[in-house]
Amino acid sequence: MSLLEVKDLHTSFRTDDGIVRAVEGVSFEVEKGQTLGIVGESGSGKSVTCLTIMGLNPSRNTISTGEALWKGKNLLTAKPRELREIRGSEISMIFQDPMTSLNPVHTIGRQLIEAIQLHRDLTKRAAHARARELLKAVGIPKADARMDDYPHQFSGGMRQRVMIAMALINDPDLLIADEPTTALDVTTQAQILTLMKRLQEEFGSAVLIITHDLGVVAETADDVLVMYAANVVEQASVDDLFNRPQHPYTWGLMGSLPRLEADLERLTQIPGQPPSLLRPPAGCRFHPRCPHVMEVCKTTVPPLAPSERDPAHLQACHLDQETKDREAAKLLEITMAGAG
Repeated sequence: MSLLEVKDLHTSFRTDDGIVRAVEGVSFEVEKGQTLGIVGESGSGKSVTCLTIMGLNPSRNTISTGEALWKGKNLLTAKPRELREIRGSEISMIFQDPMTSLNPVHTIGRQLIEAIQLHRDLTKRAAHARARELLKAVGIPKADARMDDYPHQFSGGMRQRVMIAMALINDPDLLIADEPTTALDVTTQAQILTLMKRLQEEFGSAVLIITHDLGVVAETADDVLVMYAANVVEQASVDDLFNRPQHPYTWGLMGSLPRLEADLERLTQIPGQPPSLLRPPAGCRFHPRCPHVMEVCKTTVPPLAPSERDPAHLQACHLDQETKDREAAKLLEITMAGAG
C-alpha cells in the first residue's frame, strides 16, 4: 500500500463571481522514500492540491471531493482532531514564505519546542535538546545561542532551514515542500535542495515538492506531475519527462529553462496567459496558447492516457505520437547543445 494515494481529487471555491474550480480530477501515489514533484505555473492547482490533502483550505467556501488515502485513511473525511494529530507528526509541510510562517513574537527555540510537545510526550528539557539537535542538522551555526533568537534575526535562507527543521522535528513519513526555494538566491537555493536531499536520506521521509521550476524537479524528484489550469497534463518518471516530454505545455516549460548556449539565443516563452478557472475554455485548456492546436483541441478534452511508447508515461494531448516524438527529440537536441 502507498503512503499516500490521491484519487480523482476535485477542489472548488465559492466566490462572489462564481465557482472557481482549482483542482479537477487529480490522481497520484507517493511511496515511502519517494520524491514526487508537482510542477506548473502559478494558479495551476499545485498548492491547492496539497492544502486539500492537509485539510488547510478554508472550510466556509471550499468544496472537495475524491479521496486522499493516508495509509488507507481518507483525509478528506477525517475529523478535525484526527487531522491535527496527523499534521506535524506523520505529514509535515514547508510553506512558501518562512517569514510569514514563523511567529515573529516568539523565539525560534520556543516554536520548535511547541511543535515537538504538541505531538510527543516529552519534557521541556528533552524537547529543547531535540530542537537544538535539528537546528544543528539543518546547518544553523551556533545552534545553542540561536535558539533564543527571533525570526527577523535570521536571513531568508536560514529561516528556510528553520522551517525544514520544524517540519522534520517529529520524524514525519511525508514532507510536503511548497516552493521551498522561492525568493532565495541561486547559491542558497542549491544549499537548501542539497540539504533536503541529505535529510530525506537520513530520515527516510517521502517528499512531495511543489514548484514552478523544472530545474528544481530535475535536481530532486523521482517522478513528476505537470499541472496546467487545475488539470494534470503529464505524469512520468523524471528521466522520461526530460528525455521524452509528450505535452506541448511541458515543451513550453522546458523551452523557457535558461541554458548556456554558444549563440546566446533568447529564451522561448509560452504565449498568452493561463485561463480563468471561473470560465475555462472548452476542450483542452492549453489550446489558446498551444502552437500545435487542432480543431479537436478546441472542443474535446483529451484524456490523461498512457503514451504509445511507455504505458507508465501519462499525457493528455490529441497530437499523434509521431509529432510528439519529433518535438521531444528537437527539444532534447537543444537542451543537450546548451549543456555542452
